[in-house]
Amino acid sequence: MKRLAKIALFASALCLASPGPAALAQQGQVLNLQDADIRVFIQDVARATGLTFVVDPRVQGRVTVSSQEPLSQTELFEVMLSTLRANGLVAVPSGNRTYRIEPAAGAGQAGAAQAAGSAAGFSTQVFRLRALDAKSAAETLRPLVSPQGAVMPSQRGNLLVVADYADNLRRVRSLLAQVDQDRGTTETVTLRSSSAREIASVLNELLAGPGADPRAPNGLVSIVVVDSSNSIILKGEPEVVRPLLGVIADLDRRAESAGDVRVVQLQHANAEQLVPVLQQLVGQAVTTPTPAVATGGREGEGAAPTAPAAAVPAIASSGGGRANIARYPGANAIIIAADPETQRMLAEVVRQLDVRRQQVLVEAIVVEVSDEAAKRLGVQFAIAGINGSNIPFAATNYSNTAPNLPAILGAAAAEKNLPENSPTLEVLRNAAVSSILAANGIVTGGAGNINDDALFGLIINAVKSDTASNLLSTPSIMTLDNQEATLLAGQEVPITTGEVLGDDNSNPFRTIQRQNVGVALEVKPQINAGGTVTLFLRQEVSSVAGPVSANFEELILNKREITTTVNVDDGEIVVLGGLLDQNERVSVERTPLLGDVPVLGHLFRGTNKQKTKTNLMVFIRPTIVRDAAEARALTGPRFGYISDRQPRRDPRAQSDLEALVRHYMGATPPNALPPAPAPPPPAQAPQ
Repeated sequence: MKRLAKIALFASALCLASPGPAALAQQGQVLNLQDADIRVFIQDVARATGLTFVVDPRVQGRVTVSSQEPLSQTELFEVMLSTLRANGLVAVPSGNRTYRIEPAAGAGQAGAAQAAGSAAGFSTQVFRLRALDAKSAAETLRPLVSPQGAVMPSQRGNLLVVADYADNLRRVRSLLAQVDQDRGTTETVTLRSSSAREIASVLNELLAGPGADPRAPNGLVSIVVVDSSNSIILKGEPEVVRPLLGVIADLDRRAESAGDVRVVQLQHANAEQLVPVLQQLVGQAVTTPTPAVATGGREGEGAAPTAPAAAVPAIASSGGGRANIARYPGANAIIIAADPETQRMLAEVVRQLDVRRQQVLVEAIVVEVSDEAAKRLGVQFAIAGINGSNIPFAATNYSNTAPNLPAILGAAAAEKNLPENSPTLEVLRNAAVSSILAANGIVTGGAGNINDDALFGLIINAVKSDTASNLLSTPSIMTLDNQEATLLAGQEVPITTGEVLGDDNSNPFRTIQRQNVGVALEVKPQINAGGTVTLFLRQEVSSVAGPVSANFEELILNKREITTTVNVDDGEIVVLGGLLDQNERVSVERTPLLGDVPVLGHLFRGTNKQKTKTNLMVFIRPTIVRDAAEARALTGPRFGYISDRQPRRDPRAQSDLEALVRHYMGATPPNALPPAPAPPPPAQAPQ
């Protein structure tokens, strides 16, 4: 029966298929379907209207449609679209007189276009907003769009893309036309006695809701500060902006009558360094601190005013009076006595200078590798006649060989010929012992008689030494940007600068100057744009080499010093300089004629060869420390490095350094992990 009813409904449409849609539109049809298959209904509408429908396999269900009057072709298509929408389906245009019928869920993301101007069809429209923000407008419209629709904001161009049924789109279009209008007003207020930034901060706190951050946008009025003219620009609804104008005028008027003295509390800058700058701006005599004296006074103590030549003020006082600036030593504060306009300009200068300065950690590595090789070969002999023999005394002695054979022979002869308590014997003994102790390497020799006429002695000394040293120092220091810092790790060595014996040694005295010996690092960093650091530095490594000689007790100091200015990127390592030094010295002493004889001539020579090679390199690495988190990140590994190298009885126990920080300072070591957050309290059951 149902199938027969449908055939009766569309009989005329099937018969008039050949005349075309115009004839069908004039004739009209009456619908009366009861529980018909929706796919068959779509097929019959396609035959009646001449349209093509591509049916998604997910389209299933049964429909009931009835009409009291005949429907035209357009009305029949509208009825089909309404029937599809009632069953969660939608017809999406996909070509010329072609539609794709699919479930409505997800049709908004498919980017459907408007379906023949139908209210039940799915459409996509782009709205260009003039006054509203696209993101906030999308949040407002999302609840008004059907579940199958979609709202997508585009920040570029301030566009809003809406995909929904056509009737919903008409309501969205009408709503946007009413809301997207710029009814706000813009007002510019120039202040005379107050600071524009200070007034803007007060207005933001006034407009912020309870518990809201006053620095965040309030959403009611846009407040813009113009520092160049000390002005405030307000933009918003007239009924909100108008009361603020009265508040600004009242605050500016009260500031004008508040007095000519203002105290500025500094947050980061140093008042002692900032006061001379402000004094130069207003033409006041600059108060400069006296330099630190040699008694240990710190820089800045005992400040005394100095009156240089009259300076031309960079900031002219509008009130005609003279501006005076002073510093209160008991606090980091500046006192400004001037008219309100001058106060405001100076306060703006202070605001821009009173910022937290970045820090720089400067690490240096000084590496010196040296090799020294020495070879020494010496032959000494002596012969002397005895018992009235005519053999003369003869001996060889070379300064580059040891021990000294004549000294030993002199001591041996004195043992036989001088009494035991003779002072000369004691002197000769000491000279012989010192000569033997000065010998290095292998020393061999011998003595004997030539018949009963002569004595002879022979000493051969041979030595070869190789010495390698590796000097490694890593000084590091942290300082503020554009602040000079000095690090010294070493000793103060006394150096004689003068000596007076007086007449007959009656009043001898000696003047001594102490000199720093060790590792010294002087640096002044300057942070530039782009993360580069300009370093003005002096690096010195010095040590005591020993006395000049056994008879001259003055000290020899080894010194390596670099003074330079370099540009280094943040965290990078660069070489400051280096020295490759190779020195070779050969000393030969020989007996004339006899020392030149081949082979046998070695018995009449003393040879000393020394070869020294030194490699010195200095590296530098600056690291910018911008905040407390970066400071902790740098301090933690170094604290742990030192802590791990402290001796401890139990490896599992904490080191002495960690115990001192925890128990004495009552703080957490910088290398320790932050404590875990406390668990939330258990929920209590309602009473």
